[in-house]
Amino acid sequence: MDIDVLGALAVRENGIPVTPSAPKPRQVLALLALHADQVVPVALLIEELWGERPPRSARTTLQTYILQLRELISVALEHDPEDAEPRTAKDVLVTMPGGYLLKTSGGASDVREFEKLAGTGYRAMDAEDFPGAARQLRDALALWSGSALVDIQAGPQLELEIRRLEETRLCALYQRIEVDLRLGRHRELLGELTVLVSRHRTHENLHGQLMLALHRSGRRGEALDVYQRLRHSLVRDLGLEPSVGLRRLQRSILMAAPEPALEAPVAGGERLSRVG
Repeated sequence: MDIDVLGALAVRENGIPVTPSAPKPRQVLALLALHADQVVPVALLIEELWGERPPRSARTTLQTYILQLRELISVALEHDPEDAEPRTAKDVLVTMPGGYLLKTSGGASDVREFEKLAGTGYRAMDAEDFPGAARQLRDALALWSGSALVDIQAGPQLELEIRRLEETRLCALYQRIEVDLRLGRHRELLGELTVLVSRHRTHENLHGQLMLALHRSGRRGEALDVYQRLRHSLVRDLGLEPSVGLRRLQRSILMAAPEPALEAPVAGGERLSRVG
């Protein structure tokens, strides 16, 4: 079974789509696909579908959705090779004690491939193999065709998973830009970074990268303007001042001194301090 979630949901068995069209069965499949080869508890599936107030018929209705998914899988299994061991849909979407498990049988998963490539890229960075890191991180990010599960009506469990995936994407993107800065690709990054800071108005790391790219491209005044806009957004929206590291970078650009390296990023890039 092949699974794509980094964009629209697509689940295929023998190359045959098994993604339903109805919203709630799609939610069930999406949650099973995100936890492929792991047991997803019934309680988690019910919470995803109906939140904290499920109907009395929740378990029965969930079983109906599982049956609908198995019907789609059964059609796809008709295309198994003639010499393959016989399988039924219950062998693929397995009922387990307390939940259900979607078996991939070694099929492709874009999430797993993304995590593998990104991890290889991070290790290459640690080894100071910056061209190799750039390659691996670009390949990882190329697996994304849009926001995660962009076509799914997400409940509370999927919303958490989507936020987690988007955070890993942003982290890989930040690291790929960091590698490009180390490789001297300052001017090539200006357009991309300008778009990113407009989307992430309080993301310190991205603003710091744009400041560096502008400064190293001979646009010192514009780099300082980026800092001021970020500070205005932080104070206005969050009541926060920029972090010590970003203030240090701003001072070094102001004094035209060599740029200090930014501190290692944390999740979301929000290394900030309270006003006052």
